[in-house]
Amino acid sequence: MGLLSRMWYGNEVWKWLVAAAVVLFVAAFFWIGVRILLRRLSKIAKRTSTQLDDLILSLLERTKIVFLIVVAIYTGALVVKLPDVANQVLRVFSVLALLIQAGYWGNALITYWIDRSIRDRVSSDARKATSLSALGFVAKVLVWSVVILIGLDNIGVDITALIAGLGVAGIAISLAVQNILGDLFASLSIIIDKPFEIDDFVVVGELSGTVEKVGLKSTRVRSLSGEQIILGNSDLLASRIKNYKRMSERRIVFHLGVSYDTTTEQLEAIPEMVREIVERQREVRFDRCHFKSYGEFALQFEIVYFMLVPDYAAYMDTQQEINLEIHERFDAVGIGFAYPTQTIYLAGPTRVE
Repeated sequence: MGLLSRMWYGNEVWKWLVAAAVVLFVAAFFWIGVRILLRRLSKIAKRTSTQLDDLILSLLERTKIVFLIVVAIYTGALVVKLPDVANQVLRVFSVLALLIQAGYWGNALITYWIDRSIRDRVSSDARKATSLSALGFVAKVLVWSVVILIGLDNIGVDITALIAGLGVAGIAISLAVQNILGDLFASLSIIIDKPFEIDDFVVVGELSGTVEKVGLKSTRVRSLSGEQIILGNSDLLASRIKNYKRMSERRIVFHLGVSYDTTTEQLEAIPEMVREIVERQREVRFDRCHFKSYGEFALQFEIVYFMLVPDYAAYMDTQQEINLEIHERFDAVGIGFAYPTQTIYLAGPTRVE
């Protein structure tokens, strides 16, 4: 009987040699393959603007050599017949290696998303990077908590009581800090959904102002009168929010009242006169001007136009120019503006025949 045919720990020597060769081959194959992919993807990622190659590159960079070795050993063990105890130990180590590697990949996904979100927002809102980093830390803690619990379960630890204890403690903690957790998740919703951003002018109920900061628990708004308004994130999202900065255009409606002494010819000329005045303004689209109604002391005209820019200061400048030109044109043609008046007729004494 040759040396290769001798039995050693339940398997011929040649099978052990084949198993060792398989381990070395698989480990080298995966290690070299990962290195080659990293180099090629690095070059491709620098030339392209797509996000998929960057994500794959990030995952490959987090692939650990220990995980590749465990995979190689598990593959080589398929060649030989191992005792039940050895198979059980190998299975546990393989599952633990896979779980730990999954934790690293999960962390890589979270880090990639956080870093990309920070890059997208840092130019417009550097303070939001702090909130994103804090949320990323919470997500990583959750990922590793799941990895640890599954790992303990696979090595034979009864985690039922542990999960039950954590559940009871979690309920107690969540009841104690439910408002904080509500604001925290509301902050995440604001960051992802972006109903408003820094420097947006918003109206929430009877409150209005410019957004200064979006924190983990609250959002700070600077009102028009100067004071800072602090709103809880959960309360903020539960309200109806009007974001004026995101208007594509602003609809303006205003009224003119001319006196009852105005002639019919002058009334007919007013709509065309107002149209010419409005259309001469910049960033304006004229809509209509109509003789709307007979008021108590004035003939009422309604004028509608659109500002093509949402800026409030630009609207006020334009409205001022329109008002000044209307006043000038009306003075030139003798059209008088109405103001509250009252006419009293006095009757003379009744003559008695």
